[in-house]
Amino acid sequence: MSNWFGRQRALMDFAVSSLARRKGKTLGLLAVYTVVVFVLASAMLFSHALRREAALVLAGTPEVLVQRLVAGRHDLIPASHLQAIRAIRGVKSAEGRLWGYLFDPAAAANYTLMVPADDAPAPGQAVIGSGVAQVREAAIGDIMSFRAHDGQLVSFTIAGIVDPQSALVAADLFLVSETDYRRLFGIAADRFTDIVVTVRNPREVRTVAEKIDAALPDTRIILRDEIKRTYESVFDWREGMVLLLLAGAVLAFFIFAWEKASGLSAEEKREIGILKAVGWETGDVIALKSLEGVLVSLTAFLLGYLAAWLHVFQWGAPLFEPVLKGWSVLYPDFRLAPHVDELQVATLFFFTVFPYTLANVVPIWRAATIDPDQVMR
Repeated sequence: MSNWFGRQRALMDFAVSSLARRKGKTLGLLAVYTVVVFVLASAMLFSHALRREAALVLAGTPEVLVQRLVAGRHDLIPASHLQAIRAIRGVKSAEGRLWGYLFDPAAAANYTLMVPADDAPAPGQAVIGSGVAQVREAAIGDIMSFRAHDGQLVSFTIAGIVDPQSALVAADLFLVSETDYRRLFGIAADRFTDIVVTVRNPREVRTVAEKIDAALPDTRIILRDEIKRTYESVFDWREGMVLLLLAGAVLAFFIFAWEKASGLSAEEKREIGILKAVGWETGDVIALKSLEGVLVSLTAFLLGYLAAWLHVFQWGAPLFEPVLKGWSVLYPDFRLAPHVDELQVATLFFFTVFPYTLANVVPIWRAATIDPDQVMR
């Protein structure tokens, strides 16, 4: 066993020295290889981390949302629907929500205006998201004014700023009291934006949704699972677009790698001939050259993956952020939690390391089986 390990170590040393003798070719191939792995790994890591972040956020969304439709469009829902929903068996609670969008000409951005269910600000006060505070350069105690539906100005004193750690969902929030919300938009006291329904038994969510739909035919029922599937579809589509745009670069790399691996240079052929002449077996030569390919592939994979990790989780993935996160005037600035999917790493490893390693075998085998004298001539 010790002889076997010693032999492998000798092969490793010889492979490293052989690569060092062809420094220019090795570094060029390694640089291109690393960039390709970096780009693919960055896209995969970023999209997977976003999916995981979205899943954690959506875990706290309502089980059932009820919206009223008029002429196929979302409309305000009357308070009478609350009583009808609460009367349905299996419903634990039903509460009306007030939310909407408020355009701010000073920032040229839309804020998400909401009345929180708990701890709502006092009338005349507001709690804003970190994105709103940044774009308006607002601080606690400042005053922000907006025109109501009737043209009158409504002023708000900033009473607080939402924790920046929740910027993914709260960057554009503008939280106000119910009185101020209805004053801004002129909404009557018996109207809500939608209704949040909580079900007693989670396994009966779909059954309760069907009962609500039957009792209130002018409504649209949205389930938490449907929202999750929608987000998954959006992320799949965006990641697919990124990978499709990168497909040309990846294909070019594979052609480059195949040409480099399959076209042995005269120096490499001469080296193989010398090794055969001094007594190396064909299997030893193939093992040596395959080891060189493995060293280049593994080094490029590790460097590319490490660079992708830093790019995504330390620097915020500036190359892919606008495509995969979406675009907005109030851009949420947040750090993704590092997370690695083992299957994702294995897939990336298989499609980046194996092709180049296997591409080395055939030309090396051909050169190693030729008579050493013929190869050196």
